[in-house]
Amino acid sequence: MPDTRRTDLVLLLVAIVWGSSYLAAKAATGAVPVLTVLFVRYALAALAATAVIAAGAARSSRRRTGRGVLPRTHRRGPARPRPAELRYGTVLGLTQAAVLAIETYGVAHTSAANAGLIISLTIVLTPLLDRGAGRGPLPGRFFAAAGLCVLAVGLLMSGTGLHTPGLGDLLMLAAAVVRAGHVALVGRLTAGRELRPMHLTAVQTVVGTALFAAPAVAGLPGLAHASAATWGSLLHLALFCSVFAFLAQTWAVQRSSASRASLLLGTEPVWAVAVGIGLGGERLTAPAALGAVLMVAGTYWGQAVERAHRTAPPAAADRPAEPVPTA
Repeated sequence: MPDTRRTDLVLLLVAIVWGSSYLAAKAATGAVPVLTVLFVRYALAALAATAVIAAGAARSSRRRTGRGVLPRTHRRGPARPRPAELRYGTVLGLTQAAVLAIETYGVAHTSAANAGLIISLTIVLTPLLDRGAGRGPLPGRFFAAAGLCVLAVGLLMSGTGLHTPGLGDLLMLAAAVVRAGHVALVGRLTAGRELRPMHLTAVQTVVGTALFAAPAVAGLPGLAHASAATWGSLLHLALFCSVFAFLAQTWAVQRSSASRASLLLGTEPVWAVAVGIGLGGERLTAPAALGAVLMVAGTYWGQAVERAHRTAPPAAADRPAEPVPTA
């Protein structure tokens, strides 16, 4: 499979996982306080990420030594994040925590479908903040494709009974702005740098765990009485929507661009509606179906425009002038 297609597939899987996150977050926050949900989500994700890194370091050391006993000098070195990974992971951990905090409070005060739909406005905002392509402003066709996606969002919202914007809807709009900044920042900080995605993800999850630890203390006793369904939602949020999604997003943006990533991640509302229909008992209306089709079409069109813009040769005016032959 070509690298571009592989990267696009990973981003699409992230969109599917995130599309399912709103129903899971809605279920979890219905039984556990928001700050406790955030802490448990981050803590479980941090444990999973560090366990994967430790296992990978142990396998690497065994291959180097050819024995089951690891030398002291190799036991912990490969598992430690590099200074750059600590530095950039801390910054991205702060912005990611802000995104998840606003999102989780938002989904607690609105429907899972509305949350997934409003957050998709990130696809319009990210290109306005992304200046890492190095080829000047994106062409107007890109924003036409983004506009088509916005129209799709409106149809999806009307198809699921959009109500007058309330506190939850406004929080999701704020989350879209913050997420756009986070995606652009991921592209800016990781492009061209030898950063290990798993180590970067581990740093982000540790930062989030530390941020939400103290505020979550009051709600921790309630976890002892949480149902299996609540724990299932928490595990889904931690392992799939955090570890897998953070890792996959960083890996893919390093090999693509923030603008391209935002378009593929923009299919998230389609999956949010699909999960709502399949698991939440919602009904697919004609406007919602049309919105889903337009979202896929707009995403495909926009990513094709962005790819052509990013890979096109420099304009003639930007090329060095050829020497004029002399007699």
